[in-house]
Amino acid sequence: MTPVELRASFSLASIFALRMLGLFLILPVFAIEAAKYPGGDNVALIGLTMGIYGLTQAMLQFLYGMASDRLGRKRVIIFGLLLFAVGSFVAAWAPSLTWLAIGRALQGAGAVSAAVTALLADQTRDEVRTKSMALVGISIGLMFALSLVAAPLLVAVVGLNGLFAVTGALALLGVAVVIWWVPPEPLKHKDMPRGGLMEVLRLPALLRLNFGVFVLHAVQLAMWMAVPALLVQAGLARDHHWWVYLPAVLGSFIVMGGSLFQLEKRGYLRAVFLLSIGLAAAVQLGLMLMAATTPSVGAMVALLFVFFYGFNVLEASQPSMVSRLAPAHARGAAMGVYNTLQSLGFFAGGVMGGWLVKHTGAPGLFAVCAGLMGLWLLVAWPMTTLAVNAPGLAPKAG
Repeated sequence: MTPVELRASFSLASIFALRMLGLFLILPVFAIEAAKYPGGDNVALIGLTMGIYGLTQAMLQFLYGMASDRLGRKRVIIFGLLLFAVGSFVAAWAPSLTWLAIGRALQGAGAVSAAVTALLADQTRDEVRTKSMALVGISIGLMFALSLVAAPLLVAVVGLNGLFAVTGALALLGVAVVIWWVPPEPLKHKDMPRGGLMEVLRLPALLRLNFGVFVLHAVQLAMWMAVPALLVQAGLARDHHWWVYLPAVLGSFIVMGGSLFQLEKRGYLRAVFLLSIGLAAAVQLGLMLMAATTPSVGAMVALLFVFFYGFNVLEASQPSMVSRLAPAHARGAAMGVYNTLQSLGFFAGGVMGGWLVKHTGAPGLFAVCAGLMGLWLLVAWPMTTLAVNAPGLAPKAG
């Protein structure tokens, strides 16, 4: 990477990291702490408060992406981060669960993911794009792992309202990163013809990726409705679940870093992409068998390691492919559609996961997740290898 590409990659990854750390700190403790608020005896309202973030984000991702094509990426990112901070501080002040839901909705309205990934695509070449996107994925994964350890400790000191205040402060720090660290924004997209929704929806390759990110995040969230219970059944107390999550997440990043980029250089991106979908599907089948028998901690570590490897490969490569396949003048719109489907996947996964666990149990949940991943594999199969290989290396049929 060039110095500018490195600066863009690390600075924009840090924006994701600061924002996602604030969100992830809430997840492990939210259900328990929210029950202490007035109105907290309403389990349905707690679920709505938790999920409304993904819903409002899904509603606005495309608009933010389109706006970044027209108004400039940095302006839109700064506006979204400020709105996210306002929502965080409203949630920190919230005297009731209703106000907490309003704060969460405002957080979701700061939907900057499309604009951030579009700016990263603007500032990196095709041949290093996946590596740049992988840095974003690694930053998110590390924040997830950190939150599993830090959240119970912090909430004991500052409470849930304090965690939301920390989240708001991290968003403001993200604004400072945009202003003073992110490289100057390219102006080329401002002088190009305007792309729109219909243009990006006419491309079958983008439609396949949009379907894929919806399935991936629906499955990722749904499976977490049952995985903690399996670990408890395996004899691991809830306070020690990070003993499984942390090595699985970190180990998967190490293996991904040593394999994905070299395989992409040699033209095997399609093969590793489809293999990752297949691995994630196989993990769901493995978890289904675990749920039907007596799970073991060792087997759970192995399954989650394989899942996180496949998940991280897909998380790094999918937005990279969207940015390459989309017309440059409609890149923000394409990333907006992509991130909208991602957010809808989160929302659908939560609803689907809760319903399936209640009505079919954990084995039924994992069976449906395996079926969804299998369907995605069939949809993704017609994809072709993108011609972004290193000089002198011909694309390989995947």
